[in-house]
Amino acid sequence: MRVLILSVTAGYGHHATAKAIGDMLTSKGAEVHTLDVYAYISNLIKNTIDKGYLFSSKHMQTLYRLVYQLAENNGASYFSSAPSIINIINALGASKFAKVLAGYAPDVIICTHIFAAQMVDELKKRKKLADITTIGIVTDYTLHPYWEDVPRVQYIVTASELLTFRCVKRGIPERRILPFGIPVHPKFNQMLSRQDAAAQLGIDPNMRTLLLMGGSMGYADHVKILEKLTSIGIPLQLLVVCGNNKKMQLRVEQFASRYEGECVVKPYGFVHNVEVMMSASDCIVSKPGGLTVSEALAKNLPMLLVDPIPGHEERNVDFLVNNGMAALITKHFPIDEAVYELFRNPVRLKTVRQTMQAIAHPDATERLAEFVLHSK
Repeated sequence: MRVLILSVTAGYGHHATAKAIGDMLTSKGAEVHTLDVYAYISNLIKNTIDKGYLFSSKHMQTLYRLVYQLAENNGASYFSSAPSIINIINALGASKFAKVLAGYAPDVIICTHIFAAQMVDELKKRKKLADITTIGIVTDYTLHPYWEDVPRVQYIVTASELLTFRCVKRGIPERRILPFGIPVHPKFNQMLSRQDAAAQLGIDPNMRTLLLMGGSMGYADHVKILEKLTSIGIPLQLLVVCGNNKKMQLRVEQFASRYEGECVVKPYGFVHNVEVMMSASDCIVSKPGGLTVSEALAKNLPMLLVDPIPGHEERNVDFLVNNGMAALITKHFPIDEAVYELFRNPVRLKTVRQTMQAIAHPDATERLAEFVLHSK
């Protein structure tokens, strides 16, 4: 079977999801290719979308939130008198991309971003994809705007069956919904004891351990968080992942070098063993990106959420907090209080883990792969 996975460069999660699916399908004998849709239409468009997303989500949050809410509340109808720029790009680039797809002759197309799904929907509308099975994956714990406006994408994978009611309310027939969960790399579904994980990391397995992450671009202000955590009065082991943010990593390293308290601070840059760090930790402090959340759920790791990006990450917070799997850090509920309360309340910690275990879909990648392989 030939499978084509289409993604869009806008954050790290969409590509990581694509890789998880691709690796699983490849291991099961499928021929898999992964493409960035806009790289084949225009590098200028590809780079503009990537940089525009990063800039607006970080520096124009009020506007980003407003645009997201308008799209979420009104769907395509809000822009009916003036088609969105993405629809225009897809319309103009559809013929060019159709030629690219023809060279791969896929049996199944999987889209890990709504923009890619919109392109596929446009091509289906033009009858360019014949009988190819098409699947879209929503990579957050909500339904992103416009997923209800791609009716020719046959199936939509959602993060949880708890979201089915919302999807149906938004106009998606239940027969199209596949509540498999967000696909994560199979390594997050492998058992690894705390002792073995700690040994791999060279840390103390008996010390309370927090994993601090700030997304792939390292958005979080880890030093500010560290100052609060190291003043609680509880000995903590702090694994601080800074991603691609070299300046933040340097600041964390400087903090660690001058800190003389009873906590242990271990700085990291971009890492490839997050699953090991999660297995060694009692809690994760992170931005609520869909992929990170799904990995934490697979590892049954309680979450304290910080600095959500407006729109989709705020919806992730709503889902996780309202379902008892996480707490949101705010000015009125700061990180030091949250950690203190969590570790002083073992019943709460146990309840959170039980809830996560009941709702998580650590086998999401496997289930999707099996569905794809039996779709023809």
